[in-house]
Amino acid sequence: MNIHEHPSPNFNARPARAQADIVILHYTGMHSAEAALHRMCDPAAEVSAHYMINDNGTVFRLVAEENRAWHAGVSYWQGATNINDRSIGIEIVNPGHDLGYRPFSDAQMLSLKILLRNIIQRHGIVPARVVGHSDVAPARKKDPGELFDWKALAAAGLAIWPHSAADPVEPGAVAQTLYEIGYDPTVRVAEAVVAFQRRFLPQSVTGDADLDTRALISAVAAIKS
Repeated sequence: MNIHEHPSPNFNARPARAQADIVILHYTGMHSAEAALHRMCDPAAEVSAHYMINDNGTVFRLVAEENRAWHAGVSYWQGATNINDRSIGIEIVNPGHDLGYRPFSDAQMLSLKILLRNIIQRHGIVPARVVGHSDVAPARKKDPGELFDWKALAAAGLAIWPHSAADPVEPGAVAQTLYEIGYDPTVRVAEAVVAFQRRFLPQSVTGDADLDTRALISAVAAIKS
């Protein structure tokens, strides 16, 4: 893969003994790729990612993987906080929900699959640890959102997707099961449900833990067990 170097000053060293064991996928949420690159390279913005993928599939490297990029913010997954310490962040160019959210291009998805496969092989990251920004920060973030093709990533062995039916969790067990999957137990249950639906039930992002949602929660929990 041809990667264009576009170094950002917005990084620091990972904590001692910290290893990258999770990948966080984002959308840029800006009008253009140029605007996103400018912001992630602006010291005053104090944000960055390891990689950015443009609409045409061009991949930019902003921060070396051994360093800590500033992309996840206040975050939590499977008992860990400060997810920047242990993650690799990939920004995918898309204006996002506030500026004209649209499907991700075939070229972006192809480049993402190639890049992801290389990353998870280098670091020994399991597909279940490839997650979205909304998964690790459900109270704050929507990206990469319900138009992102998680199912295609899973078909390539680069993420997870439930393929078999499961008995729905009981309504009273929704919160606990979501927490067991990895969601932050300090957020409201409805916020965690919305994040889960954006990922696994994109046609019904309601925050309501209905029967279909509870069946999927059960199925995803089984994958992670």
